[in-house]
Amino acid sequence: MQMDLIGETLFYRQFDNGLKAYVLPKKNYNKVYAVYSTRYGSIDSEFVVPGTGERLKVPEGIAHFLEHKMFEMSYGNVFDKFAELGTSSNAYTNYTNTTYLFSTTTAFEESLRLLLEFVETPYFTEDSVEKEKGIITQELRMYEDDPEWQVLLNLLKALYHRHPVREDIGGTVESIQKIDVDTLYKCYNTFYHPSNMVLFVTGAVEPEKVFDLIMEHEKNKELAPQDEIMRIYPEEPDTIYKHQVETKLSVSQPIFLMGFKDTEVGYDGEELLKKEITTSLLLEVLFGRSSVVYERLYEEGLIDDRFSFSYEGQKDYGFCTIGGETKDPVKLRDELVKSISEVKEKGLSREDFERVKKKYLGDFIQGFNSLEFIANSFVSYYHRNINIFDYPRFLKQVTFEEASRRLYSFFDFNRMAVSTVYPKN
Repeated sequence: MQMDLIGETLFYRQFDNGLKAYVLPKKNYNKVYAVYSTRYGSIDSEFVVPGTGERLKVPEGIAHFLEHKMFEMSYGNVFDKFAELGTSSNAYTNYTNTTYLFSTTTAFEESLRLLLEFVETPYFTEDSVEKEKGIITQELRMYEDDPEWQVLLNLLKALYHRHPVREDIGGTVESIQKIDVDTLYKCYNTFYHPSNMVLFVTGAVEPEKVFDLIMEHEKNKELAPQDEIMRIYPEEPDTIYKHQVETKLSVSQPIFLMGFKDTEVGYDGEELLKKEITTSLLLEVLFGRSSVVYERLYEEGLIDDRFSFSYEGQKDYGFCTIGGETKDPVKLRDELVKSISEVKEKGLSREDFERVKKKYLGDFIQGFNSLEFIANSFVSYYHRNINIFDYPRFLKQVTFEEASRRLYSFFDFNRMAVSTVYPKN
């Protein structure tokens, strides 16, 4: 697949067991970055076990727990093996996927074999699972004191009634105590099947050598492609759960986060990509650093340069966040509401909209100088049935009129919530 805009060629291969692999060579780099990702995140807590018809509701936090356990093999810790190769490795779990990765300048083939080996070899024992519960309990208690995480978690609990996006990715101290070896294997066998996974490699590599290495590793697995996994989510009303959540933690000044709940959901692919681009453009026009609103709030001392905004769009949910540290959360909330109301009344600036579109295109192209950006963005979009290389085309297609309609439908104050963390004293 040739991408003329960025002057790159993407190579693709699908294997007999359903695994899809993509390679993007970058000739002028001496580094290789690889990710192996499954479409399995914290929201996938209820599903039907393939081939059995068994409907299973698992404890919250099990996807994250499983990510931790995958690095443990019968011979020891996989991180140590990567370190011996001079390779940096890591992993992360979010709401919708779990991704394992490595970066290396010297030992690509050995590192890729190790990545494939440990992700495809579950090794869970009762003793190691019990030990992990203690480790993750400490991690969860640490996050209970993390104001940046708590302000977001509380916002999602305010926006959503029942959807599992409102739950902590790591689960709770109580929920992880319910995790056992049998459930871990059921989750692994369901979601870590190659049909539900994608491998992406970019950097100083030759595509055919990568595909040959994968083929050599996969040929003895004897796995047939798996049917699509039936995931079960509770019915979520369009309304929000509550308009305001406040808590107190050890912070020097309040942390404020405003969010809007997206109710135009139920689809992925190109339609979702277009909605994501349109919403992101709107947020940039309204609150970006070159906006009138940002300048005014900054001059008034209501925000600083850590003020930020983002949109998260998935098939089954969507929301935006706007905020940061502020000396006066109530006034900031009022000013943001006032600013959105004024734009809805007067209409968007066409000039600002076109300027922001050009900025986003430039930022996208610039991002391709980073192997990490390319790989992590690719898998994030892939799990939503989106090809990231379609981004420039859809960005150009988004019209001023579409953005204007989205402004009125998305920024509905009835679906707005505010989360604030105040200083304890």
